[in-house]
Amino acid sequence: MRADDLIGGNAVFLAIAAFIILCIFLGVRIVPQSEKHVVERFGRLRAVLGPGINFIVPFLDRIAHKISVLERQLPNAHQDAITSDNVLVKVETSVFYRITEPEKTVYRIRDVDAAIATTVAGIVRSEIGKLELDQVQSNRADLIHKVREQVAVMVDDWGIEVTRAEILDVNLDEATRAAMLQQLNAERARRAQVTEAEGKKRAVELNADAELYAAEQESKARRILADAEAYATGVIAEAIKQNGLEAAQYQVALKQVEALTAVGQGAGKQTVIVPAQALDAFGDAFKMLKGRL
Repeated sequence: MRADDLIGGNAVFLAIAAFIILCIFLGVRIVPQSEKHVVERFGRLRAVLGPGINFIVPFLDRIAHKISVLERQLPNAHQDAITSDNVLVKVETSVFYRITEPEKTVYRIRDVDAAIATTVAGIVRSEIGKLELDQVQSNRADLIHKVREQVAVMVDDWGIEVTRAEILDVNLDEATRAAMLQQLNAERARRAQVTEAEGKKRAVELNADAELYAAEQESKARRILADAEAYATGVIAEAIKQNGLEAAQYQVALKQVEALTAVGQGAGKQTVIVPAQALDAFGDAFKMLKGRL
């Protein structure tokens, strides 16, 4: 065998081996976990390669797009909106999304970030335009929920999933803020006056209840004293009925003695004038008492 034939045979073998190695190199594609690769064949969509080892047809298929499936955040956006009560507000929004279907994202939309930002701005303006300023401030969670739902529906055709859509802040211009502060101060003053008036009203009611309770207790006490007096009178009447006039005279004399005793118990030096009938009353009382004994 001549040397030329040997060299020629080796060259062909080496060329075939190199071609096979090149086909393997071009046909085997390793896709990272965080990406998906879009494969085209003669300019048309052929397949979407997922994470791991994938095989394509060398020289016919090519990797046209390498799409990251990691969650992304759009830059915080500021847009103006007008509420239903004609108040201009400046809204700051934040959006997080990720690509779930790269074949839709690649062939249906050119600038994903700009498209999502425009969509969010339009939906936020529309939803805020349905609410008054007080409702925007107090129902922010409900507003965010509505915005998130509508954004998710709008971007579904682009193969995108909106994971978060937040309204970070709602700012007012200085004139509106000053007017709201004045209104808030007036409302606080009104509440303070109402609270003070309610306190005075409650105090009057409690005072009236206390006076009514005192009157009721005094009435009960008088009733008890009257019942006691009536009982005592009945006992005396029964004694007079049984013992005659002497019992009555004895009770009258006893009352006179008690009255004189009370007069004599006054504080300090004093002169007590005792009528003559009082002395007789003492004598009568002792006589009656001696007669009873």
